[in-house]
Amino acid sequence: MKNPLYDFLKSQILQYGLMDVGQYMSIVLGHPEHGYYIKKDPFGKDGDFTTSPEISQMFGEMLGVWAAHLWMQIGSPERFILLECGSGRGTLMSDIMRATAHVKGFHEACNIHLLEISPVLKEKQAQELEQYKVFWHDNLVSVPDDVPLIVIGNEFLDVLPVRQLVKVSSGWCERVVVYTENNGFHWGVVEAVPLLLGFLPDDLVDVPDGSVFEVSLSRILFIQNLCSLIKKSGGGALFIDYGHEHSGCGDTFQALYDHEYVSVFEHIGSADLTSHVDFEQISNIVSSEGLMLWELIHQGAFLEGLGISARAAYLQTKADNSQKKDIEKALHRLTHPDEMGKLFKVISFGEILHNETA
Repeated sequence: MKNPLYDFLKSQILQYGLMDVGQYMSIVLGHPEHGYYIKKDPFGKDGDFTTSPEISQMFGEMLGVWAAHLWMQIGSPERFILLECGSGRGTLMSDIMRATAHVKGFHEACNIHLLEISPVLKEKQAQELEQYKVFWHDNLVSVPDDVPLIVIGNEFLDVLPVRQLVKVSSGWCERVVVYTENNGFHWGVVEAVPLLLGFLPDDLVDVPDGSVFEVSLSRILFIQNLCSLIKKSGGGALFIDYGHEHSGCGDTFQALYDHEYVSVFEHIGSADLTSHVDFEQISNIVSSEGLMLWELIHQGAFLEGLGISARAAYLQTKADNSQKKDIEKALHRLTHPDEMGKLFKVISFGEILHNETA
């Protein structure tokens, strides 16, 4: 079966040379015509993966609690922007708005903005949020900076392109994508540029050959730009994603197709590509930008702290036996350490508050 994205990547490598992992990931996910996030809805049973908002309304409701709490802590401004990064089908934002409907003044002050590149998902978001006025952005540049900003992103940072350094006998090289007629797409290495080498932690000097260290310049730049925006506007941000609390080695670049892990060179343009988030690196950026790091916590503990178990118990009082089991199953999946509760981390940061921390 003909794959135009495969052919495009092949032609790019043959014409311009080897392609770093970040370039490959960026093209596969965001090619303006054939990119994964441009042409399809990846969510749910008929897609390639299921995210927390699709698992249960309780997830979005808890984030609504967080957003309303932060809004009150920054003085309940008469106007603010609620920006969601990577909004899926609009499910999370819909749940947030429903959960905050009775918070006096919140909806009147709230302006919904969505950071989204997918035409397919923008259409679904418009349908899901049709009762609200919504503004869309392709990047942070067009987001206003004249009112406070509350930012939420669930499984957004993991899709920002990542590059990989590989330890070889002579030192660190950069992993690249190679194409040959005999072997198709496969891995190669080239000399690493000083910019990437500068991100290597000092304690990785003696790691064994074959070790991989990942650097997402796109992620770093996004967080830096967001911090600059928050410093101008006020407010704060919260991101939930899978990843590691401390910088270290590990090859986490992966592809997901029809809820199964596959090679990153299979189903090109039809499989999602992600990498684990380095939360220590994000924490360091936030601190260097002069913002307050409020929290770095496991998803399970975060949701429990906001009252998800109490919410589940209340919903069960109005449910039949089948629905009660579904609620319990969803709660377990979202919070248990063996499910999403420990793998997924929550990082929140923002302006320094002069009362209590968020």
